[in-house]
Amino acid sequence: MQYQKRVALGSILTALAFCITAYGQEPPANAAYQAELERQWRAHPTLTLGSPAPDFQLPGIDGKTHTLGEYKDSPILAILFTCNHCPAAQMYEARIKGMVKEYGPKGVAIVAIQPNAPAAAGPREMNYTDVEDTLEGMIIRAQFRHFNFPYVYDGETQAVAEKFGPKATPHLFLFDKDRKLQYEGRVDDNMREALVKTTDARNALDAMVAGRPVPVAHTAVFGCATKWKSQVEGKQREAKEFAALPVTLELATEELLKKLRTNPTGKVLMINLWATWCGPCVSEFHDLLTTFLWYRSRDFELVTVSTDSPDAKATVQKFLEKEHSAVRNYQFASDDIYGLQAAFDPKWESGVPFTMVLAPDGKVIYREEGEVNLLALRRAILANLPDQAWVGNAAYWAQQ
Repeated sequence: MQYQKRVALGSILTALAFCITAYGQEPPANAAYQAELERQWRAHPTLTLGSPAPDFQLPGIDGKTHTLGEYKDSPILAILFTCNHCPAAQMYEARIKGMVKEYGPKGVAIVAIQPNAPAAAGPREMNYTDVEDTLEGMIIRAQFRHFNFPYVYDGETQAVAEKFGPKATPHLFLFDKDRKLQYEGRVDDNMREALVKTTDARNALDAMVAGRPVPVAHTAVFGCATKWKSQVEGKQREAKEFAALPVTLELATEELLKKLRTNPTGKVLMINLWATWCGPCVSEFHDLLTTFLWYRSRDFELVTVSTDSPDAKATVQKFLEKEHSAVRNYQFASDDIYGLQAAFDPKWESGVPFTMVLAPDGKVIYREEGEVNLLALRRAILANLPDQAWVGNAAYWAQQ
């Protein structure tokens, strides 16, 4: 299975960190939330115009350590703070690649820095991503989207992010040949590229390339707020809410399995058939549950079906409680495995694990007899979840 880094359930159920956007990743906007954002901004002030470029020494996705000095021959240096999990950042990836192609020959070096502390992002904030904001996740994203720029990791110490003070991802900083900050802010004025009216970063770069003053040196940023390490402790609301949910187990009859296969939920539905005696089933169960935790704030549901004999109910229940599988859990209602197998899906001709993802209309959007390809599974789900306010996000994931 790809991307098998195991994360303890307690760590993935960390606090609900902060996101500037209002599209499902953050608590409802209120006075307390805004006050906390402002407190974070005061604690991590943004680099002021005219300031020298802070030095950095950070590991990159290429296995090398990148420094400020290695770009000394580039007349202009662009530092972009971006990340993997944020849908706003995702929607700018193609635009950044385009800027590299256009402005690289004009002497502009573009370096992307991932500033977030992975543990500071709660599951709900992972509801638009296939990977975390780890260096491993950065490598996967860069390969998936064919990044043509250095992508370096500052999530461990955040020492560089502390010097720049990025408010959100994406957040861009442009430095001249003397490495003095000439522009700071957004890339352009709309998440949806087709609706962009003002190309702020390009305007600034054009002026700098031509040796003219930057027309607008500062713009507001909009995206997912930087996840600082200080936000991890004391933010356990999401973890407590999920931990308080009961772990239940019911019997799955032929009638129930037939109905389940039609997907009566009105949501994207993932069904995992497994057994306690199946090593691969047990191995991947945690990843499937993590996937549910990431996407459950959207129109997504997970159902597990144990193929263990009914007399093994205590064993199944114990495993589910150990994983805290607070979803709809079923167990085969009889020892007629072949009858139940055929009732769920006549095309199912092997054992377990068997995972199927169904669209709201019952259409199969992912099917795997055997261990899942976790990245392919998550991308199939993301490509079929409603865009909500992030118009174009499903299309982003549908691109291969």
